[in-house]
Amino acid sequence: MTRSAPARRGAAPAKTVAERAAIACLERLFGATDPAVALGIGDDAAVLRWAGGRLVWTVDACVEGVHFDRAWLSLGDVGWRSFHAAVSDLGAMGARPVAALSSLVLPAGFTRAELSALGRGQAAAATALGCPVVGGNVSGGDVLSVTTTAIGAARRVVTRRGARPGDVVWLVGEVGLAAAGLRLLRDGPAAWRRARAGAACVKAWRRPRARVAEGLAVARSATAAIDVSDGLGGDVGQLARASGVRVVLDEGALRAALCPELVAVGAAVGIDPLALALEGGEDYALVVTTHERRPHPVSVRIGCVEAGQGALLARVGGARALLGAGFEHGT
Repeated sequence: MTRSAPARRGAAPAKTVAERAAIACLERLFGATDPAVALGIGDDAAVLRWAGGRLVWTVDACVEGVHFDRAWLSLGDVGWRSFHAAVSDLGAMGARPVAALSSLVLPAGFTRAELSALGRGQAAAATALGCPVVGGNVSGGDVLSVTTTAIGAARRVVTRRGARPGDVVWLVGEVGLAAAGLRLLRDGPAAWRRARAGAACVKAWRRPRARVAEGLAVARSATAAIDVSDGLGGDVGQLARASGVRVVLDEGALRAALCPELVAVGAAVGIDPLALALEGGEDYALVVTTHERRPHPVSVRIGCVEAGQGALLARVGGARALLGAGFEHGT
């Protein structure tokens, strides 16, 4: 839900710039040249040089009407989701969370009890991730908004830019569950939301988990990594562009990696579970490339890196299809 200036009479309303186009525009304007900046805009987080290694900073906004609807979430869920979404960027870069700042925009009529419920969700996430909230800001506005700035520390930072032809592509964590949970809440059979498979998908959307421990573990061997926040297909495409390579995902390996709950819910709502995995968002699994070595005990091999450009899906049978752009909030 985006506000814009009133259009001139008779003029067509201006189209809101898409998220990736906005990032590209700002990257051109804010290019960092300070020697203290090891990595600026264009990855999961920024990296600053410091005496003990690297500081990794990220910020993530969670806005009502764009990222969530309170009809489907408790305020505790909102607090939890917003915190894990931010800290997930640290995990993708192999950084250990250190602390966070929280900026809240509270709409008119937001009560003390509601604020306490939201804060309890944030506090629970902060405790689970070992990332205390040490400050922030509170202001009023039209809709509820939670912006989390998280800082981490790393001796070896993993970026999206290191994948090379011959590398193996691995998946750490499940994909598609959050998208299936959101679809169930929007228009799925009510009984399925209470069934075991449906409840697992809804929980995956309401209470996602940043994979910090896994990120720290894979950093030892990863050549590149990204967290799956905008859909597996779209995020693999971002990694491919950053590294200047072609990433090819294997359909058979992906289907074998899909969890049974996702397959069951996909059948219930009439959607191919592979489409939910490739196009849905907010799973916060990790996609990792390595020089063959398996990066984590739970990692699953799902593809390879080739010379070229773009992200492709190698279909069962041999044909290849271009992967889509992925999930955009508010669309």
